Amino acid sequence: MEFNFLDFDVIKGEEIDLFLVNTVPGNKDKNWVPAYHFDIYLSGSSESIGKIDIRIGYNENLYYGGHIGYTVKEEFRGNHYAAKAVLLLKKVAHAHGMEKLIVTCNPDNIASRKTCEYVGANLVKIVDIPEYNDMYQRGEKEVCIYEWVLC
Repeated sequence: MEFNFLDFDVIKGEEIDLFLVNTVPGNKDKNWVPAYHFDIYLSGSSESIGKIDIRIGYNENLYYGGHIGYTVKEEFRGNHYAAKAVLLLKKVAHAHGMEKLIVTCNPDNIASRKTCEYVGANLVKIVDIPEYNDMYQRGEKEVCIYEWVLC
């Protein structure tokens, strides 16, 4: 089945906006799903304060790697911008018929854990990453698995 990217060039929020940087098609050989990549901007600003992406679909890789990845520049942290960006991505997930998302982070990444809790995701468990997974091969050994049921 062919995947069609939808029109999400800009997603406006109250404090932040997401601007589409690129889309990445899935890769069956690597078990990758299609993804949208956005830069995060303060509303009305011309300087990116971070990045966020969303992966569309469900597979084992996403159980460990999650549907959403984000980073906020250090000088802008502490304002819930990552969580606000995650909440804006709900539109993308809904448009693709997704009812829940997995968000993962390292157990010692307290800021990301708080972001998951802020958006209403529930910690399912902390799991060991299998040795065959590319995250394990990059040095990751365990991950927190959060489930975010979209309303």
